[in-house]
Amino acid sequence: MLVSRSAFLFFRVISWIVPYVMNPTIIKFGGTSVEDAPAFLRATEIIDARRALRPVVVVSAISGMTDALIASMRVASHQQMHTAVTLLKPHFERHLEASAGLLAEAQARDFHQQVEKAQSEVCALLETISRSKQAQGQLSDSVLSYGERLSSLLLTAVLRARGCDARTVDARQVVITDDQYGCAAPLFKETFEKTRSTLSPLLDAGLIPVLGGFVGSTLRGETTTLGRGGSDYTAALVGAALGANEIQIWTDVSGVLTADPRIVPQAQPIRRLSYGEAAELAYFGAKVLHPKTIQPAVENSIPVRICNSHLPEEDGTLVAAETEASPRTVKSIAHKTGVTTIQITSARMLGAYGFLRALFEVFDRHRTAVDVVTTSEVSVSLSLDDVAALTAITRELEELGAVRVERGRAIICVVGEGLCGTPGIAAKVFNTISDINVTLISQGASSINLTFAIEEGRVGEAVCRLHEAFFEVSGVENAKANSFPQRRKVAKGLHLT
Repeated sequence: MLVSRSAFLFFRVISWIVPYVMNPTIIKFGGTSVEDAPAFLRATEIIDARRALRPVVVVSAISGMTDALIASMRVASHQQMHTAVTLLKPHFERHLEASAGLLAEAQARDFHQQVEKAQSEVCALLETISRSKQAQGQLSDSVLSYGERLSSLLLTAVLRARGCDARTVDARQVVITDDQYGCAAPLFKETFEKTRSTLSPLLDAGLIPVLGGFVGSTLRGETTTLGRGGSDYTAALVGAALGANEIQIWTDVSGVLTADPRIVPQAQPIRRLSYGEAAELAYFGAKVLHPKTIQPAVENSIPVRICNSHLPEEDGTLVAAETEASPRTVKSIAHKTGVTTIQITSARMLGAYGFLRALFEVFDRHRTAVDVVTTSEVSVSLSLDDVAALTAITRELEELGAVRVERGRAIICVVGEGLCGTPGIAAKVFNTISDINVTLISQGASSINLTFAIEEGRVGEAVCRLHEAFFEVSGVENAKANSFPQRRKVAKGLHLT
C-alpha cells in the first residue's frame, strides 16, 4: 500500500515526538515543601497539574524530622530512652496534624495506624541502640529512613484524596547500594534495573509512583541512606534510569541566584545555567542543588529545573547542557564559610616526583575530601570542610614538610562559562577587594570559575562588593539578561552558605 508524502512526514514526526512525550518527569519535593498541611496541598496541586508529564514523585522527610531522628539516636545511645522517645513524639504528631483536613475519615484512620506502627518500630530500634556498646551504622540508617517513608505515605494519601491515582513505592526496592552506611553509594546497574522493572509498569498503567528520597538498601536488603542531599540524588538516579525528560527540584526558593540574598538583597534569579556552572555553584555554596545531583543528569543529558513550590507559575532555573551568555560573563558569586586551609612547604618538592601522590594519600587514608588545591615549586595549599581527622592528618603531613593550618577561612567562587578566557575578569575581582587579604587562589583548573580564600569575617563585605561590581553597575541591562522579568519576592530565592 502506498503512503502519501504528507502521511509519511506525519508519522515520521510522531515517531520523534511520542518517545519524548512518553518519558516521565521526575518531581522532587524538599522538606520545606512538605512541612505542613498547606505545603502538602501545594505539592499535590503541582503534581496534579503535571499529570500529562507522567510524573514520578520523590519526597524528602518533612522539615525537621531527620534532625529529630538524629538527636533521638544520640540521646538513646546515652541510655536516655524516655528523652529519646519524647523528642520524637511532636514530630510524629506533625504528620497527623498535616493529614488533618486533607484526608477522608477512613484514609485518616489508615494513615494514623501507619504512623503508630512507624513510631513503635523506631522506638524498638532506639532501644537496641541504647543497649549497644558501639555505633551501629545499619541501625542508624534504619531509623533515619522513617522520615522519608512517612512523608511518602502521607503524600500518596493526599494525592489519592484529591483524585490522583498514586502508589507508594518503597525506595529500598529500587535504589540498591553498597554497605557504606550513612553515605552509601548506589550500585548503578542494579538500581537502574530495579527502577525500570518497578516503576515502568506503574507509569504504563497511568499511576503516579511516590517514593521517599535519601533511602536505599543493600543487595542483602539492609536499609541504607545516601548522605547529605540524598533525596536530590534519588531523583537524579530515578530520572537517569527512566530516561526522564526533566528532573524538577521543588523547594522554597526561586532557583539559583546571583548571590546569597541574606547578604546581597539585590540578588536575582538566574534563568539558565550549564551543568558545569551549576556543579561549581552547588559545590561552593549554592545548596539549592546538591553536587551529586548533577552527575547522573550530565551523563544522561537530562535537564534539571529548580522551582519554587510557593510560586509554581514561575519557571525557576533550568540547568542543561547549554547555557545563556551573560554580558558580564560572571553568572553568580557563591561562597561557603567554616573552611580550613593547610599549607605544606618542603624543598623535597623541587624537581621531584611522587610528592603530591604521597601528600594526597594522607587524605585518602583519613577519608577526607579536599576542595581547592594550589601549588608552587616548594609548597601546596589546600582547603578542607571536614576537619574531623585534622589532628591525625597534620601529624602525617609533618613527615612531608612544614605544615601551617589556618582556620576561620571562607571560600568565594566567581562562576561563569568562559570566565577564564575573558580578559580582565581576574583583575576586576581582585581590584574590587584589594584591601582584603587573599590567602589562596585557584584559576585554570576549571574554565568557568575563579576561586579564592579570605578571612571568614570579611566574606559578606567581599561578596557584596563583587556583586555590585559585576551585577549592579549597569544593572538594568544585566538584570534583563540574567533574571526573569518583573520578578516578585526575590528574597524567596536563596543562595545558601
